Formats: sequence, C-alpha cells, structure tokens
Amino acid sequence: MTTTPLSRRSALKTGTAAALGAAAFSLSACTDNGTAEAAAEVDQLTAQAERARSDAAAATAAIALAPDKSASLTTISAERTAHALELDAEIARAAGGGATTTAPPSTSVANAPTGVDTLRTSLNDSARSAADLARTMSGYRAGLLGSISASCSTQVAVLLP
Repeated sequence: MTTTPLSRRSALKTGTAAALGAAAFSLSACTDNGTAEAAAEVDQLTAQAERARSDAAAATAAIALAPDKSASLTTISAERTAHALELDAEIARAAGGGATTTAPPSTSVANAPTGVDTLRTSLNDSARSAADLARTMSGYRAGLLGSISASCSTQVAVLLP
C-alpha cells in the first residue's frame, strides 16, 4: 500500500494531536501535583517567617537581661524582622500577589525575657532550618533562605560572640 501526501498529512495530524493530548494530560498532572507542592512550600516559608518574628521578639526581650548588648540585640531584632517581611512578600507572591501578612510577634516570647544564650541557640537553629529548607527549593526562594541562614550565622558569630 502506498501512502499519498494527503494520507501522510492526516497521519501526521493524528500523531501530533495524540502527542499534544498526552503532553496536555502530563502537564495537567504536574500542575495538580505542583499545586500541592506550592502549598507545602508556602507552609514552610510561613514557618520560617514565624521563626524570624520569634527571634526578633526574643532579641528585643533579651535587652532587659543584657543591656550591655543592646546595640547588637537591636540589630538582630531589626534584621530578623526584615527577614520576616521578605518571607511574607514571597508568600504573598506565591499566593498570587495578595496582601502580605504582618503577624505580631508571639506575646509569650515578647513578655518573657530570654537570655542571650537562649537567643544564640534559637539563631543557630534558625540558620540550620533555613539552610536545610534552601536545599529543597530553587531560584529566588533558595537564595532568600540561604541569605537568611547566613545572616543568622553571622549574627551569632559577630554580634553574640
């Protein structure tokens, strides 16, 4: 049986349509899975933002116990607050550009002064947590988390030696 140019075109169209249909199905499956993955990433970023707010409140509260480190603790509080705001902006972007969240710091942390040693431990944990999460993400989010991790480590090494 010989094929005519018309039958070849018809076969090509059928094959192309089948390939496009398979690709569309494959992409829709990825999109559904991607939605769950994006929601999980937002949850993880939210946890990082809450951790940053907690560290900021702890640094502010620690001033009462270590007034000699007031300048360092104020810097840490400001930087951790900035981290929370940057994470909020990324969370809002991931959610489609809605308003950023600005949750107040935990009142239990803000009302109960913590020592510098406790803050140092918390910052080390925050650095480790952000670094671990950065390894699972890509692009801007990985860079943001890597930067936060480096900042927390620097705060411990330089501001709270």
